[in-house]
Amino acid sequence: MSKVSAAAVIILGVVLVGGAIAVIAPDRGDSPRTTAAVAATEPHSERLWRAVAPGRIEPPSGIIKVASPSVGVVSKVLVKVNDIVFAGEPLIQLNDEEVRSRYSAAEAQVGMRLRLRNEQAAAKGGEDRRKAEDAVADAETAVFDAQNIVDKAAAEWRTSGAPSSKLTEARSALARAQDDLSRKQAQLRNVLVNAPLPSPNEAQVASARGDLSFARVNLEKLKVRAPIDGTVLQININPGELAAPSGPQPLLLIANLSTLNVRAELDERDISEIKIGQVALVRADAFPGREFSGTVTSIAPLVEPARLGTRGPNSRSDVDAVEVMVKLAQPEPLTAGMRVDVYFGQGEKTAKQDK
Repeated sequence: MSKVSAAAVIILGVVLVGGAIAVIAPDRGDSPRTTAAVAATEPHSERLWRAVAPGRIEPPSGIIKVASPSVGVVSKVLVKVNDIVFAGEPLIQLNDEEVRSRYSAAEAQVGMRLRLRNEQAAAKGGEDRRKAEDAVADAETAVFDAQNIVDKAAAEWRTSGAPSSKLTEARSALARAQDDLSRKQAQLRNVLVNAPLPSPNEAQVASARGDLSFARVNLEKLKVRAPIDGTVLQININPGELAAPSGPQPLLLIANLSTLNVRAELDERDISEIKIGQVALVRADAFPGREFSGTVTSIAPLVEPARLGTRGPNSRSDVDAVEVMVKLAQPEPLTAGMRVDVYFGQGEKTAKQDK
């Protein structure tokens, strides 16, 4: 064999060995999309995953940004990060001294107008309207007082460890007061159908009560309440700072973490492989060696440029993706905002248990 032929044989052997090594030991930096592409080329009976996609953990409620309903100086921050709160619970109290003074003045004005009204007999047919209006006003006051009792009980329960039964009773009393107000308002609407026009004194009472209601609304705006049952994720303000509806950042972040989803960005070329109800496994770099099972609950009817992108040296930034929502069976210890990889299985009966 000539020297030229021998050299050619040696070069060919090196190329073949190098290719074999590349097949046996692929680059560990491959992105999920690269892994999915390799899986798609395997025989159907040997494929472990129909597709793989990057995703991010998020609560079904989303992460809610809580803003201040009005401008004011923060007097108290009533909760801490990781506190579990209920819908309607006060989270932040703004300074309310000036508004409370106006509320007291409005209350006094209503009392004076009522005395003047009661000195004059009601017109024929107007007595029922007076009684119904008074009943509604009393019910509104009962709701306002019951809400204040709930707020006080919630603060005591959270700060001093008061029995939760006291808070539960206060919330039940508030619900009853709200139901009673709805009934009284319905009765007033029925009475007004055939009632005569109000007298000047009766109209002044109604006007004074309107001012009182407005004062209550302004007081309510100085309490930042939880919009949902959830967990406090972040607090961005301290006592003494100014809160405003248009602030540069929300006062708090809240989310309901009782269940968690994964919002995965599936390459549009893999959309035919995914169905509602299909099983999926979720892997997170934070928990190596663990797998978390889930189920596909929705597939978006829209293709958009990927926002999460894929990780690794072979990642692409020009991938068009479809959002696929996966509901996790057991979310813990995964947390909202965590980046994960989602592996979509062959069908609805191939789920593996969390390890």
